[in-house]
Amino acid sequence: MLSPRLCKALRRIAVLSFTGLAATSAQAQDAGFRRFLDAEVAPLARSSGISAATLEAAFAGMSPDTSLPGLVGPGGKGKAPEINFQAEFRKPAGYFKESQFNALAGPGRALMKKHGAALSQIEARYGVPARIILAIWARESGYGGAKIPHDALRVLATRAYMGERRDYFRDELVAALKILQNGDISRKGLKSSWGGALGQPQFMPSNFLKYAVDFDGDGHRNIWTSDVDTMASIAHYLSEHGWQRGRDWGYEAVIPQTISCAEEGPDNRRPIAEWVRAGVTRANGKPFPAGELPLAGNILMPAGRYGPAFIATENFYVLKAYNESDTYALFVGHLADRYGSDAGFIQGWKPTKDTTRGAVRNLQKALEAKGHDVGGTDGLIGFKTRRSIGRDQEKNGYYPTCWVG
Repeated sequence: MLSPRLCKALRRIAVLSFTGLAATSAQAQDAGFRRFLDAEVAPLARSSGISAATLEAAFAGMSPDTSLPGLVGPGGKGKAPEINFQAEFRKPAGYFKESQFNALAGPGRALMKKHGAALSQIEARYGVPARIILAIWARESGYGGAKIPHDALRVLATRAYMGERRDYFRDELVAALKILQNGDISRKGLKSSWGGALGQPQFMPSNFLKYAVDFDGDGHRNIWTSDVDTMASIAHYLSEHGWQRGRDWGYEAVIPQTISCAEEGPDNRRPIAEWVRAGVTRANGKPFPAGELPLAGNILMPAGRYGPAFIATENFYVLKAYNESDTYALFVGHLADRYGSDAGFIQGWKPTKDTTRGAVRNLQKALEAKGHDVGGTDGLIGFKTRRSIGRDQEKNGYYPTCWVG
């Protein structure tokens, strides 16, 4: 039997050995990261016009940030994190809590007054309503109040070295180096989310280069600390993605039972006047604006027959170009409406059975096997999945709800 003193000594040796191995592993990883920056990133950056001085300032003393989520290992050769299909599927109603809108609407109205003159000029130039701009700003960063703590270059470099989409993040890293070289922001001020999205509007670096604007005239496109540049950059983004001047995003509507929920979708657009003739009315009892009647719109039913329905204009899908999610675009549109009125949705979200992403994916696979286009078996219920459910329900003699269960 070993003496207590000897056991203690052996434990100490084991701890020191483990610590030494961990340190060696970290050193090897740092060395690999430096080789990656020197051999892959630097030549690409130089060919894109990045100077040696900018590269030196950007990468001095940099090591990979291994605390970031979604990393797979050096060279992207590790195992990608799996989607948790056992997780509960989050129903649309969960995105629209009154407390969120109440917390954002008041500050938004105050900012609309504070920046009234600048917003009028931005709206005149880009054609995007001030309330839409403010609603995206609110959703992305709480009007700039959210912390954006990460070193953008370190995030992008780490993801390019050991993330899933290495080529994508390598190109975004070079774009970020261009931002630094252009002098729009200092090296210290170049902050991002853990995913590499920059500043208050959460632009990826390539989008910054395309859409960020210097609207306050100080010589810098500053989406980190300038409210005016932030708002104008959001408007420019939406304008370049097809925002139609003079149109709203959509209208809460009552879709009669004579119109199937399976007719949802932007590929089923028709003049709003046709929907009116088919029996569609606005939920608030007002007529659709006369100017909208000859223009295209489509049914939007985020929870099928278990939630509010809408006639969405093409501008709704411009909002989706900012973030490819029905609930994101609807949140932005509804918050924009709340600046003028504290009224929530007129039609409520009805209770639905809980399910999981795995159960939804299995349903999608079953629908695909029957020939339906569900838009991909990802365990999420987009409009193609919703209307496929409705069509299958109709085919089998059931009342179409366009929702699971």
